[in-house]
Amino acid sequence: MSNHSEFLWYIPNDVRPGHRGDSAVENHNSLDTLTSHARALEEHGWKGALIGTGWGRPDTFTVAASLAARTTTFEPLIAIRPGYWRPANFASAAATLDHLTGGRVRINIVSGKDNLAAYGDSEGDQAHRYSRTREFMRLVRRLWTEENVTSSGEHFRVAESTVVPRIEVRGDRRHPKFYFGGASEAAERVAAAEADVQLFWGEPLDGVRERIDRLKALSRELDRDLPPLEFGLRITTLVRDTTEQAWADAEAKVAEMARNKGTGWHDHQRVLAVGQQRLLELHERGDVLDDNLYTAPGKFGGGGAGTTWLVGSAADVARSLRKYQDLGITHFVLSDTPYLSEIRRQGDQLLPLLRG
Repeated sequence: MSNHSEFLWYIPNDVRPGHRGDSAVENHNSLDTLTSHARALEEHGWKGALIGTGWGRPDTFTVAASLAARTTTFEPLIAIRPGYWRPANFASAAATLDHLTGGRVRINIVSGKDNLAAYGDSEGDQAHRYSRTREFMRLVRRLWTEENVTSSGEHFRVAESTVVPRIEVRGDRRHPKFYFGGASEAAERVAAAEADVQLFWGEPLDGVRERIDRLKALSRELDRDLPPLEFGLRITTLVRDTTEQAWADAEAKVAEMARNKGTGWHDHQRVLAVGQQRLLELHERGDVLDDNLYTAPGKFGGGGAGTTWLVGSAADVARSLRKYQDLGITHFVLSDTPYLSEIRRQGDQLLPLLRG
C-alpha cells in the first residue's frame, strides 16, 4: 500500500457508555480516559482520530482541543456542522487551534440531520441544506487563505473579515483539510466542488469504484478550482490472530446485537440518509461480499461505520484495504471495539502490513 496513505482511528464522543460494544468503563468519557486513547494512537502508529458530533453529545471542538493539548502528534479530525457554527466564528476557532497545535487540525463537515431546534438552527429542504454547506466551506476556506474578506451570499455575510492568527502554510498544506461524506446527488455535488477528501462508508469495491468515477466526472463538470478531490474510507475492521477466530468473534458480536436489539449501536439516522440506506440494503446481496465485507451487522442495529465490517486476520484485512487503495482511497478511518485495546492490536498487527 502506498506510503502516501494515512490511517486514523475513531474516538467515541458520547455521554453514554458502551458505544458500539465498547467496554463500559467508569468515567468512559472523562478527559483522562479519552487522553489514554489519543496517546495510545500516538504510540501505536496512528495519525489521529475522527471525533464525532451531534446535539446530545459532548461538544466536539472542545474535546478535540483538550486532547490536542495533552498530546504531541495526535491529529483530531473534528466533526462540525455548518448550522452549529457560523463561518467566521469557526474559521477563527480552527485557525487558533491549528496555530497552537502546529498544524494538527483536520475538519469533517457534517450535513446530516440533527436536533437543530435545540441549538436554534433551522434548515429548508435538502437543496437548501447542501447549498448552505457549500457556501460555508467556500467562505471558511477564503477566511483561512485571504485577508479582508467581504462576502454576501445566500446564507452568510461577512465584511472586511481577517481571521487571526493566520493559517501557516506547511509544505503543500495551505489549511486544514475538509473531509466530507454523503451519497445523495446534492451531497456529491458539494463534495466535487468544495471538499478536500470525500469519505465513503464501507461499501463493496464495485460501489466505491462507481462513486469515485462519478465524483471525478462531477469535478470536471463543475469546473472544480481546487486541488484534485481525495478519497477516504470509514469502516469497522475486526482483526484477530487468525481468520477463524475473527469470524467466530464477528458472528458472536452480531448474535449479541440481535439479542439486545442493537442497543448502543443506534447512533445514525437509519432511514433518512442516502448513504446509510445504501449500506443497510447491502445484506440483501449476501452476508459476506467481496472477500470479507460482513454486512450482517446492518440487520441488527449497526449504523454508519458499524453497518459493515471487514473481518479476518491482519493479513486478510490488509489485503482488502489494499484493494480499496488500488481504487484511489488514500485516507482510512478504521475502528473496532473495545476501542482502546483495538488501537493497540491493529496498530501493531495491521498498520505494519499496510506500510510495507
